[in-house]
Amino acid sequence: MLPVDIEMVVRLLLAVVLGILVGIEREVSHRPAGLRTHALVSLGACLFTVISISYFDIDPARIAAGIVAGIGFIGAGSIIATKGQVQGITTAASLWCVAAIGLAVGVGAYVLAVVSAVLVFGILWLKRAKRGQQVLD
Repeated sequence: MLPVDIEMVVRLLLAVVLGILVGIEREVSHRPAGLRTHALVSLGACLFTVISISYFDIDPARIAAGIVAGIGFIGAGSIIATKGQVQGITTAASLWCVAAIGLAVGVGAYVLAVVSAVLVFGILWLKRAKRGQQVLD
């Protein structure tokens, strides 16, 4: 393997780890899109980005636009509206963020990706902490 190939593999692995980080909370909350879905979305976004930048002569902004449009369909599939209630919108938003995290890893913005993953996890965990506090009160 060439050094560039090793860096690409590291990017893919980091994207999976960060997707898992966010997906853990969704899994613990028993949401349909959990750990595996978030890891796969992050991996896919990273892979599309790495391949496009490394093997095609394509503007990275076009890659990002395609990923955002594609993840919209997956996110929309996780939203369910019944009897005036909407469910799944937080999961759709977390999938959207995980795609952005995968894209950030794909372009080499590691610090931005890690900080974003920690922030997303923290935001999702706030709901669980709030519920736990209500139980204790």
